[in-house]
Amino acid sequence: MEVPMKVVLLALILTAAAAQEPPTDLARRVAERETASEAERAQYTYRQLVVIEEIGRGGLKAGEYRETRDVIFSPSGERSEALERAPWNSLQRLRLTEEDFRDIREIQPLLLTRDRLWQHETRYKGTEEIEGTVCWVLEVTPRQYLEGMRYFRGLLWVHPEDFSIVRSAGRAEPQLIGSKSENLFPHFTTTRRKMDSGFWFPETTYSDDTLHFRSGPLRQRMRIEYSNYKRFTADTTIVFEEGTKP
Repeated sequence: MEVPMKVVLLALILTAAAAQEPPTDLARRVAERETASEAERAQYTYRQLVVIEEIGRGGLKAGEYRETRDVIFSPSGERSEALERAPWNSLQRLRLTEEDFRDIREIQPLLLTRDRLWQHETRYKGTEEIEGTVCWVLEVTPRQYLEGMRYFRGLLWVHPEDFSIVRSAGRAEPQLIGSKSENLFPHFTTTRRKMDSGFWFPETTYSDDTLHFRSGPLRQRMRIEYSNYKRFTADTTIVFEEGTKP
């Protein structure tokens, strides 16, 4: 049976209208979904490629840091990380710190779970279409900076059907600026893809930003790829194929 065009248009209008009206407890629902997503992702192995480039004059690459890690399970089910090969580091001016690597683990993937929600304030910013879906945009800012803690400041794009985050863009904070040292962090965007389980997992983090040090500006490019997601079960063995190595 052919559906009248007016009915189709009405359905599209109603769907768009619904997407423009998020629930009043949107942040809480996002945190609940992220908590479930984090628990699901903890059952997967995957490969993580990190490439950080220092860009010099004329836009030419002056140095590079590259590493590949596999998140794996032992036969007893213990989850850990294993370097696939020794890191390559030819960076000249750029120095990677403990906070940089912590951000790669905790901030760039950005899982705003229940236990992290209280650390941030959130504000609804409207809607934006992401790959054909009208998503809610949620602004996230740190409530306060506690010593030794890392936070996220930026935007989240939330799928209206299940409150999953499908994209995030912002930076890790705080910037660490002392009288004799500076530790600055770039703006980045993380995209996710929907898994067969229905959860959205990080797929790519990308950054191309200029860090303004007292000694002069320094352009940095970063790419993180999360690939080879495979759900672990006690009676299976995870083997990464040779062809997946960078």
